[in-house]
Amino acid sequence: MKFGAMNFPIKPTLDELKKISDLGFDYFELSLDPPCAHYSNILEIENELVQALKLYSMEVVCHLPTFVYTADLSPDIRKTSLKEMLNALNAAAKIGARKAVLHPSFTSGLGPLVMDMAKAYAFESLYTIIKQADDLGIELCFENMYPRYHSFFDPDHFAQVFNEFSNLKMTLDTGHANIDDPGKKRLYEFIQRFPDRITHVHISDNRGRADEHLKVGQGNINFKKFIKLLKTSGYNDTMTFEIFSPDTDDLLESCKKIASLLK
Repeated sequence: MKFGAMNFPIKPTLDELKKISDLGFDYFELSLDPPCAHYSNILEIENELVQALKLYSMEVVCHLPTFVYTADLSPDIRKTSLKEMLNALNAAAKIGARKAVLHPSFTSGLGPLVMDMAKAYAFESLYTIIKQADDLGIELCFENMYPRYHSFFDPDHFAQVFNEFSNLKMTLDTGHANIDDPGKKRLYEFIQRFPDRITHVHISDNRGRADEHLKVGQGNINFKKFIKLLKTSGYNDTMTFEIFSPDTDDLLESCKKIASLLK
């Protein structure tokens, strides 16, 4: 298993990389969001970033832009959002990423009232993004969301996506799967149904109401059960700790707890 941590895009990327390396992580998950980690910023420091990754012996996983709308009802917004995604993929390839995380499109405005149309736009954009990733040799890992997204949060939604896209992989986000799930089953069902699709994991805790990015044990996710199922599935790949606390001890404690459960 390889453990990683993510940059905070409002801080300089090279500083974030050094911090994560100094904490002892195996790889750097680079969130390609503005103001400091937009693809244009990354291309400006491409050489320095590649050299720093080599210096620290760190691999890189890229997280494609979060705040774009590739399924928006407006054609211009969709077109611009898709362009952002494709440019980010190109930047990811330039710095040596071989794996990229993709958030499903958030359906805003009147989209929830015409979900069939919004899903069609989402799939249309997804076709283009997957083709670009394949051409660049990047494994695309589609991330589960939560009910506020109106789709792409339930295992049944992913069954439809995986039927359509045979080479698409999955990022399983523990925090997202725990939100608005009173039965506490959704997280475990993803592992049971798609063990061969999950090739990346995001670890954070919450209390089931919001995406709080708490340290492991601070919310109500049963990580002991989660890790047991994950191990049984044969998972042995990348695991990013998304613990967004100003205290890096919370990040390290979370990593140690999960590492202990994996033994």
